[in-house]
Amino acid sequence: METALVTRLRALVKRHGGWGFWKYYYRLRKLGVVVNHKRLWRIYQALSFQLGKRRKKKRLPERVKRPLEVPTHPNVCWSLDFMSDALTDGRRFRTLNVVEDWNREVLGIEVDFSLPAPRVVALLTTLVSRYGAPARIRVDNGPELISQVLQTWCQSQHIELHWIQPASPTQNAYIERFNGSFRRELLNAYLFTSLRQVREQCQSWQHDYNHLRPHEALNFLPPIEFRQAA
Repeated sequence: METALVTRLRALVKRHGGWGFWKYYYRLRKLGVVVNHKRLWRIYQALSFQLGKRRKKKRLPERVKRPLEVPTHPNVCWSLDFMSDALTDGRRFRTLNVVEDWNREVLGIEVDFSLPAPRVVALLTTLVSRYGAPARIRVDNGPELISQVLQTWCQSQHIELHWIQPASPTQNAYIERFNGSFRRELLNAYLFTSLRQVREQCQSWQHDYNHLRPHEALNFLPPIEFRQAA
């Protein structure tokens, strides 16, 4: 019968296949498991043999190269991407940015230490209720964005998920340009000590970006003013 220790180690190896023995050992200690490292090493060796030392990599579906369209009205296509930075204590946080391609408006910025696929769906659900559903959402091939959770939600909303080709950021140029501004004007400009500070600053910056900041592609109008004038 499998012991509780083997069960916990097996779960760690399956979830974090590339960590290596010592990371598993210290993670188990962090979880309150008291075990001699030599005993754990013997179990780990046996478990590695059972599970296979290398997990098979998943092959991504073929991605079709599509020209970057210039929308003529709202909700043709939204762009979505993640960014990351760190608090002053070294903890990494992520942001999930959603942009309307038509007028470059920032629709949402979600901030947290972890943003798995259900959090992506939660933000998009809020944005769809506020702005209506886009015909397409353009994303890269990150694990959250190829997840079945997101695909199922998009199908339920009749939204096409458009994955760009791997290592082709120019195919997601609208959000890539936004990310550059976001990095330069906010993430690189401030030292954050808490998620609360990050969220508050993102909210303020998003308001200024949408309502005040001139955009060259919009005849130097801010996104909201461009929307109102259309």
